Amino acid sequence: MPVPLIWLGAGALALLATTKHSNDKVLKASVDIMPGKGSNKVEPLNGAVVCCGVFGWFIHTGIWLDGNIVELQGNGLIRGISPNRFLQERSGGNIYIACDTNDQPLIQKQAEIRAAAKLFSYSEYDLIDNNCHKFVWHCLTGDDRKITRFSDLNQNMAKCFSTSVAWQPIIY
Repeated sequence: MPVPLIWLGAGALALLATTKHSNDKVLKASVDIMPGKGSNKVEPLNGAVVCCGVFGWFIHTGIWLDGNIVELQGNGLIRGISPNRFLQERSGGNIYIACDTNDQPLIQKQAEIRAAAKLFSYSEYDLIDNNCHKFVWHCLTGDDRKITRFSDLNQNMAKCFSTSVAWQPIIY
């Protein structure tokens, strides 16, 4: 009986590796500098997309607003939190901002307005169908398309802003 379990585990690992490889290819096509790789500190502006690492496996995103970050929390609450709170209980020690290739923050004025309008509301959180990346995309564009992965968000932002994305550390 252990042999089928070994094959099942090997199949799951192969699927994970394939997914990661295709995810890496999408990221390389739309991202010039990944979070943690840039060194030019950038002043965040209202309506900018920011992110931090979560235990080395995931990236959490939000919208910068008046010195705070508006995020969709895992319990579904949309809230504004300080940069220090954004990093609390996460693996990263830095917050990164989405910029163009000249290190100018990628901003949509409506993102600030949409994020502020959603504060203290609730949105049924789902890791696949309704996560922080989808929330950020909705704030940027008003579009409710499914954005599951960080690579999906980057690919869509690159198209929206007609530039590859450079994630730089923020000044705060």
